[in-house]
Amino acid sequence: MTRDRVHHVTTGNYFISETAMITAEAFLGSCVGVALFDPENNIGGMIHFLLPEPVSEKSPEEPLKFVTTGLPILINELLEKGAARKNLKACVAGGALMEPLTQHDLALDIGGRNVDAVKKILSEQGIAIEHSETGGLFKYALKLNMKTWETDIRLAGSEKAENEIDQIKPVEEKIDRAFSQIKPIPQNSLKVMRMLDRENFSFKKIASEIGKDQVLSANVLRLCNSVFFKGIRKIDSLDDALILLGRDNLIKSVLLAAIKSYFQQSGMGYALCRGNLYHHSISSAVFAETLAKKLGTVRPETAYTAGLLHDIGMVVLDQSLSSSSPLFYRRIQKKGTNILAVEKEIFNTNHCEVGQKLAEKWSFPSNLKEVIAFHHYPEYATENPELVHIVSLSELIMSRFHTSFEMDPISLENFTARLEKLGLSISEFPDIVNLIPLEALGIDPELTAMGKHLKSKKK
Repeated sequence: MTRDRVHHVTTGNYFISETAMITAEAFLGSCVGVALFDPENNIGGMIHFLLPEPVSEKSPEEPLKFVTTGLPILINELLEKGAARKNLKACVAGGALMEPLTQHDLALDIGGRNVDAVKKILSEQGIAIEHSETGGLFKYALKLNMKTWETDIRLAGSEKAENEIDQIKPVEEKIDRAFSQIKPIPQNSLKVMRMLDRENFSFKKIASEIGKDQVLSANVLRLCNSVFFKGIRKIDSLDDALILLGRDNLIKSVLLAAIKSYFQQSGMGYALCRGNLYHHSISSAVFAETLAKKLGTVRPETAYTAGLLHDIGMVVLDQSLSSSSPLFYRRIQKKGTNILAVEKEIFNTNHCEVGQKLAEKWSFPSNLKEVIAFHHYPEYATENPELVHIVSLSELIMSRFHTSFEMDPISLENFTARLEKLGLSISEFPDIVNLIPLEALGIDPELTAMGKHLKSKKK
């Protein structure tokens, strides 16, 4: 029996198809997804929005991010491809509140405003909404079967939460065994990370260090050839990689090559799909780098590295999570649940504590240790609080607007005070969200990490 192919619709993108054995899907938190289809003429599509409307004059350069500019694009293209307006039906999901930012800031409810903007445009276009699940505090999965034109909306991860099999808490010995057996980040990669942490690091010395490690060099070249310049030319030396990628992107390729094998040891315990912890770490790194450049208080290279490494403890716990997955997800989906408290209940530890233990074992720089230990509670940071707050804010925003790749709800406790620590106000929150680069919302992790830079090189 042939299974339907799944097409994942990421934020700021849309997908259109005639009748085919394809299921379009989008995972939604504060974002809103719209499935729009004409079953008479057998054509339909799905779109995934970040914000209700552009927040600056530059924003329309990425019109699919916004309801007011993106939804008309989808409607017009469907009509051009043969859909009849009178036959169009809509299904809308998402727009979760995901907890209020503060009790007095509900006016900034991005999810609710996204939904209102969608309903307004569909009403003006005379398009009926057949099915809608919006608001609330949880993440949704929206699906459109492009063979039958049936739609489905359910809580993201609900399949795991409803499964009653194997609800066994992992014993402490199993976690200790996972900790001892986990394959570490290679020593030469750790040395490069420590070198990058220095204010005036020498790229010549870093390149020399990469060249000493045949495995690391091979991984960097394999990464470059498999993703970045596939079909353009063969990259067979680090000098070629430097010429084509540039210094900063070569360093990023080193970091990616180092952490990829580490994160490949994780399964689906914390995420909706295999490989999602790796993708979440990259997306957080990309946005942490973006924030660091905007704020100017932390070196962007350091913020990027910290974003990559902040959740390394989850890889260890993930080894034991599959047997407790239903228990874990039921706890996570409860209103007001704190993930660290759920981890403590199930594992008698949490991913921050485990990650800190790994960071000590591998001799990470002290500022990276602090990020790993306190990214859920950045106010506890003392050595480099700005860096910890940047990573914490990056993870919070990505957990709400990149919901396809993790099920880790970040607490909004003390959110306003944490913004103020970075010199930001609650009223700037939509502008901060708008800073998310579209490549950080993509589905390919390596292109997420370096896509924007490579696009400019390929032109």
